[in-house]
Amino acid sequence: MSLRRIVLRDFVIVQSLDLDLERGFSVLTGETGAGKSILIDALQLALGARADSGVVREGAVRCEIAAEFDSVATLGPWLEEQGFPIEDGLLLRRTVDTEGRSRAWINGSAATMTQLKALADDLVDIHGQHAWQSLTRADAVRDLLDAYAGIDTAAALKGWTHWRQQRKGLDEATERQNSLQQESERLSWQIAELDKLAPRAGEWEELNSQHSRLANAQALLDATQSAVSALNEGEPSADRLIHQALGALQAQAHIEPRFGSAIEALEGALAQVQDTVHSLNQYARHADQDPASLEALDQRLSQWMSLARRYRRPPEELAELHAQWKTELSRIDQALDLATLQQAERQAWQAFTAELKSLSKLRQQAAPKLSRAVTETMQTLGMQGGRFEVALHRLEEPQAHGWEQVEFLVAGHSGVTPRPVGKVASGGELSRIALAISVVTSRLGQAPTLIFDEVDSGIGGAVAHTVGQLLRQLGADRQVLAVTHLPQVAACADHHLLVSKQKAGRQTLSTVQAIAFEARVGELARMLGGSEASEVSLAHARELLTS
Repeated sequence: MSLRRIVLRDFVIVQSLDLDLERGFSVLTGETGAGKSILIDALQLALGARADSGVVREGAVRCEIAAEFDSVATLGPWLEEQGFPIEDGLLLRRTVDTEGRSRAWINGSAATMTQLKALADDLVDIHGQHAWQSLTRADAVRDLLDAYAGIDTAAALKGWTHWRQQRKGLDEATERQNSLQQESERLSWQIAELDKLAPRAGEWEELNSQHSRLANAQALLDATQSAVSALNEGEPSADRLIHQALGALQAQAHIEPRFGSAIEALEGALAQVQDTVHSLNQYARHADQDPASLEALDQRLSQWMSLARRYRRPPEELAELHAQWKTELSRIDQALDLATLQQAERQAWQAFTAELKSLSKLRQQAAPKLSRAVTETMQTLGMQGGRFEVALHRLEEPQAHGWEQVEFLVAGHSGVTPRPVGKVASGGELSRIALAISVVTSRLGQAPTLIFDEVDSGIGGAVAHTVGQLLRQLGADRQVLAVTHLPQVAACADHHLLVSKQKAGRQTLSTVQAIAFEARVGELARMLGGSEASEVSLAHARELLTS
């Protein structure tokens, strides 16, 4: 993945810019004040940096920034989780108006600044005198060492989470022993009360249905007998009347064929009447009029109602409440079993620390190797005698990532005690150290696009050429974009972007364009000899590009 294209509209002193970017090593050059860092500033805004109305070009109502990146396969799961479309590329877009209001989109869908920032570390790593992003963050420093050592901390994180859960459960149980014991006794008594009832799910509805039938048994039997009499035994009865109707129609059916459907319907009705009479007689023979059963149901319902009132629950919820209390009692009994909880916490701790021991060993092996590699690279960057160290500080308590806090220390020259990278005073040194680390770790799958803002500050001559060579070497694996004022660095680039400014009425506007060989010769000559290119500077520029 790399930065494919950047589009600016009314940004600072850029009215309109559509710039395609290439893989490899690209430089941005231009006269002082031309706005060489504008692209970097715009890209940072596209990645969620804070913005204000000052970024809107004078006379415009809002500015717009769009950054398009290549394939986003590695970000697919994150995009899907966040609800953004997964497309062939990744398009970040942001606008800022003159009131300072900002809006953002990811692949055309509205996004927050937090979501843009979440993408930043996976897309671009910016190094500059005042833009120390990754090398001053403890987590990023540790991740860089782990990547160099080939360490995967997923198992440690899982072990840490499990141990913390076990420890929390043990601590809570220890603190709540008295209250848990009281709660256990209360639940045990309540469960015993409900055990006497032994309520079953759905039983309350069944009891009410049975009670209603028994309480109205005589009325139900009377209704059954009345129905049977009307259908079969009375005078006249339904089945006798249907028989009469059938006889009358059947006698004339040979004359009127249309009587057939009526005869068929009456025969069906007669069959249904006979079936109904049979069913009602069956019901009458088995009807339950047992007073003892009704009394037993009354007592059972009374018991349900009594317990429902006591626990202030609808009767139909007693069965569910009974099961719920049993579950709670089981959980409390487990919490009261401190020995089991202590054993579980010990086992989780042992598994976690065993994983951390392996991590520590790998880090201790990798730290001096990374230190030596970066120190060697520093010697070629005008920092002879300088030293880089990866320090591992043991924490009082382990964290999810391990026992160590990782810190980068640096000494810019011999005879100086290495100090934390973030406290190194020289911006030029910071930039060159960042370059040295980036070269050493360039194959570790970090951010695919590296940007160096004035990494050549405070150097020149042979060191400047070395910086250019290192950036080109870095560009073989990752996309590298560097703002430079040194012709030796610019001459090493695979691609050259020229930033220039011109007057447009009362305004000064900036443009960026890719330049080819002859234009590069002219730009390098300007960088070598000032605004007026001489024959000597042109010859020198040509030599730099062809050497």
